[in-house]
Amino acid sequence: MHLVVLIPIYNEQRTLDESVRRLLSTPLPTGIARRTAVLVDDGSSDGTAAAIAALRGDAALAPHLHTIRHEANRGKGAAVRTALTAAIELAGDIFIIHDADLEYDPTDHARLLTPIIDGRADAVIGSRFLGDTHRVLYFWHSVANKAITTLSNIFTNLNLTDIECCSKAFTRPVALQLRLEEERFGIEPELIAKLARTTPHDRTIRIYEVAVSYAGRTYAEGKKITWHDGLAAVGCILKYNLFS
Repeated sequence: MHLVVLIPIYNEQRTLDESVRRLLSTPLPTGIARRTAVLVDDGSSDGTAAAIAALRGDAALAPHLHTIRHEANRGKGAAVRTALTAAIELAGDIFIIHDADLEYDPTDHARLLTPIIDGRADAVIGSRFLGDTHRVLYFWHSVANKAITTLSNIFTNLNLTDIECCSKAFTRPVALQLRLEEERFGIEPELIAKLARTTPHDRTIRIYEVAVSYAGRTYAEGKKITWHDGLAAVGCILKYNLFS
């Protein structure tokens, strides 16, 4: 099976090289024969473009990389959409969304993929709140996350614990049904809302949730999401569950 890792990137010059090398040095999960990383530079204004060029110049890494650049910054959702379109064209069988900021550990990918490879799941959502190791950071972020996740669950009738977790995996039949629209961080609640309604193989989707580790960043270290994005997430939950 061909795993394609979707990596949206915006101003991650400091972390990108280590993030990609860590990903590609992680042993392939059982059942995966090939892995490609799709890097989408979403109009970065720092040295991200040069960092990507350096990675492509590494003969050992280049065959496993597919790179795209947005000339202007459009947002994480737009970068995920671009990466997903490319991943489908690359004939991927399974897709994982993975950030370039070192907050998520690629060794968790095997855990995310196991329910799919075993034939039990069509999509798997990571959770930072199921007991795995995580860096202790902002209390009010966790309160907002729980509120947003609860609101989403009310409408989707799923019992997820962390819809804002950026580690999400799904199969090609699921990907072919997704029609994503959000430009920014609203991609997370939109994706959950649309996964809940997806019917791969003409049956109800099977969604699993697994624990993932988390090494969150502070704002001084480059964290980008703000309270404005939390309010936007509420709007996206209502939009994609009630009016779409």
